[in-house]
Amino acid sequence: MTTSESAGVVFDGSALGEWTDEERFSVTAERIAQYAAATNDPVPAHLSGEIAPPVFAVVPVFTSMAPAALSVAPVELLMKLVHGEQDFLFHRPIRAGDELVVRAKPIGYVGRPNGSTVVIYAETRDAAGELVNEQWMTAFFRKVDAGAGEGELAPTHRITDEDRAGDPAASVTAHIDDDQTFRYSPASGDPMPIHLDDEIARMAGLPGIINHGLCTMAFTSWAALTELAGGDTARLRRLAVRFAKPVLPGQDITTTFWPTESADPGVRAYAFETEAAGQIAITDGRVEIN
Repeated sequence: MTTSESAGVVFDGSALGEWTDEERFSVTAERIAQYAAATNDPVPAHLSGEIAPPVFAVVPVFTSMAPAALSVAPVELLMKLVHGEQDFLFHRPIRAGDELVVRAKPIGYVGRPNGSTVVIYAETRDAAGELVNEQWMTAFFRKVDAGAGEGELAPTHRITDEDRAGDPAASVTAHIDDDQTFRYSPASGDPMPIHLDDEIARMAGLPGIINHGLCTMAFTSWAALTELAGGDTARLRRLAVRFAKPVLPGQDITTTFWPTESADPGVRAYAFETEAAGQIAITDGRVEIN
């Protein structure tokens, strides 16, 4: 067994590359429509339940992610876990009636004095075995140093000063409703109390209930679709973010997209950031559109 230890904390590298058990998920129009409504999504195909919003892709794999991360990090660190980054690669949209098969595995970890990361890779396939999407979730364990680490990092999606210096392709302002987290929690299957219980959120060192990071990300996804892809979900190839600061219910958020370089001449790429109350809440955003 390979381990890394710092200040009494041991991360277990022997679990890297080990898949979780496969789980199956039946996609219904009702579940899609509930998720769209919970994220204030204006795309008609999402609201009708025909095609799932892009970030809905996390719902089928949600219960696989934490066990994969905690096969590397000690389970007693669960309360120190926050969502650091999320990166989706879409092969096709999820549609009502899909029967999905999902699994996840930890692929790497690294420690730093302010916190350690475990990278989880997950894949979603349809009943015929074809890839529907791939995703990389970076779990961040606050104020824990796991040492040098091992394995793979998530794909890069950093924004640059050169990106920000260009003319924006689009800017979208949206409002996070006071009851947003109470709608998003059942729609997504995420029951974390820091999004639902003000007292628990304050005990965790937060200013109060915070919006789910993936809910905020969902807002950026429909902003990208409506402004850059003509509302066509099938054109979205990649969506990636780093969560920088929490967003609070009742706040307005503004997402700004800048054209950036693409390695594929057939794909348009944009860097983006999302601001809330004068602070950058989402950074290192990247969206790629066919």
